[in-house]
Amino acid sequence: MVPHPKRKHSKGRRDRRRAQDGLVAISLVQCSNCGEMRPSHTVCPNCGHYQGREVIAIDKDKKA
Repeated sequence: MVPHPKRKHSKGRRDRRRAQDGLVAISLVQCSNCGEMRPSHTVCPNCGHYQGREVIAIDKDKKA
């Protein structure tokens, strides 16, 4: 036999456990170089710039 709880957990205890289950949308910001939307604090996947300087060199023919 499988063990069962002796007492019912309260709604508050159940809801506190489920408080971490909600998904949060990623906040997007506009790239200062190309204007594309990108996640904040990341290198722009479109142009390769971060904080006003080029971090990753992206080929022009590869983008198109």
